[in-house]
Amino acid sequence: MKTNRLIIAMVGLCMSWTTYAQKVYTYPLGVQAYTFRKQFPQDPLKTLDIIKNMGFTELEGGGAKGMTLQEFKQQCDARGISIPSTGADFGELEKDPMAVVQKAKILGAKFVMCAWIPHKGNDFTLENSQHAVRVFNAAGKVLKENGITLCYHDHGYEFHPFEKGTLLDYIIQNTDPAYVSFEMDVLWTLHGGGQKMPVKLLKKYPGRWKLMHVKDLRKGVVGDLTGHTPAINDVPVGTGQGNWKKIIQLGKKAGVEHCFIEDESDNELVNVPLSISFLKSL
Repeated sequence: MKTNRLIIAMVGLCMSWTTYAQKVYTYPLGVQAYTFRKQFPQDPLKTLDIIKNMGFTELEGGGAKGMTLQEFKQQCDARGISIPSTGADFGELEKDPMAVVQKAKILGAKFVMCAWIPHKGNDFTLENSQHAVRVFNAAGKVLKENGITLCYHDHGYEFHPFEKGTLLDYIIQNTDPAYVSFEMDVLWTLHGGGQKMPVKLLKKYPGRWKLMHVKDLRKGVVGDLTGHTPAINDVPVGTGQGNWKKIIQLGKKAGVEHCFIEDESDNELVNVPLSISFLKSL
């Protein structure tokens, strides 16, 4: 009997340790190409080498100057870098979604993200949101019929109050889940919605979030609804306002399939390795 109790106690201890030791961040390392906006125009192949040597195996991007999409895809393949997501301008989605499909297919992307809804200055309105809903639903249907998922990337200006929520709530609630998903940019969600907003949205809309920009906002910064902030406010992941353990855990539950580090600071070659180190420590 004592032996059985000892075995049960040891099993319980091992299970507790396993639970404790489980890593939170288990996504493949991904990066948004905009992080290397200074390097790509100078030497795209060298930039891809930098990305590879940092340990990234996934890239969210859409080619490089001086290279065809096919050539860019080949160079990524040669370095063991896949392109699960690429970007599309709002105007492209509105005017010619099939062209967006063709580009995504060349790159091998299963997701297309749109990061900006056109509007005047800082005045993002219900009319802008309604227009976006129409465009996203129509384009999203075309993309879905071709095996691609459209994701809208929030940018902070959508948190204007509307009814009992925000205009982002309006967009999420009025787009068809069959055709439109979302990419959470954590920095812009913090900047426009406040420190608790990433967690709140992941809980509120499970199943709608497919992608995430892993990006942190400097501590002490009080955001606004402009969708803009100085580069100095983009800091290494884990040093800012994000509750990252909770965000990643809830992201998994909400259905986030790919995470991409994005760094819009002026110190990306220093900051990105720090972000990678932090994520690996979770």
